[in-house]
Amino acid sequence: MIKIAVVGGIGSGKSHIAKLFNYPVFNADLEVAKIYKTSRQCFKNLKKKLPKHFSSFPIRKEEIIRAISSSEINFKKITNIIHPEIRKKMNLFLKDNKKKEVVILDIPLLLENKLNQKGDIIIFIQSKKIEVLKRLKKRENFNSDLLSKFKKMQLPPSYKKKKSHFIIKNNFTNKSAKMSIIKILKKIL
Repeated sequence: MIKIAVVGGIGSGKSHIAKLFNYPVFNADLEVAKIYKTSRQCFKNLKKKLPKHFSSFPIRKEEIIRAISSSEINFKKITNIIHPEIRKKMNLFLKDNKKKEVVILDIPLLLENKLNQKGDIIIFIQSKKIEVLKRLKKRENFNSDLLSKFKKMQLPPSYKKKKSHFIIKNNFTNKSAKMSIIKILKKIL
C-alpha cells in the first residue's frame, strides 16, 4: 500500500484535492468532528481538564472555539486528548484499507505530530494567500483569532514544502489539480 499524505496551510484545498485522487481518504478533520459528537470518553476527559468550557455531551464546536480562544494552554490540553484518538482512527483506517493500492492521508498536523513514516509520499498543496483568505472568510465559523492560533501550531509552509516529494499548485480549478494528480500517480505507481 502506498500512503500519500496531503499537507499545506489552512484553507489551501487539501481535503478537496485529497478526494480528487479517487482512493480511500482518511480525513482527520472529519474524524475529529465525529469524536466530538460520539465519544463520551472524550467529553469526560475534556470536562475533567477544562470544566469551565465543557458542560454537556455531545461537544459543540462553539465550546471548542471558546476554550481555544481563551487560552493557548487549553488548545494544548484539547490536542493532547484528541490526537491519540485520531492516531487510533488512522491506524484502523490503514488496517481496513491494507489491500488497497493507494490511500490518502488528509491530516493537517501530519508533520507536526510526526504521523508520517518513511516511505510515505508527501504532497504539498500550494495556494495563493489572497485566494485562501477569501475562501476562509466564506466559512461559517470564520474567526481570525482562531486562525492565527492554528497557524502558530503549524510548521511553516516552507518547511512542509521542503519535506514534500511533490507540489500541487492549487488555483482552485479541478482541471489543473486533476492534471497534477495524474502526473504524480504516473511517477509513483
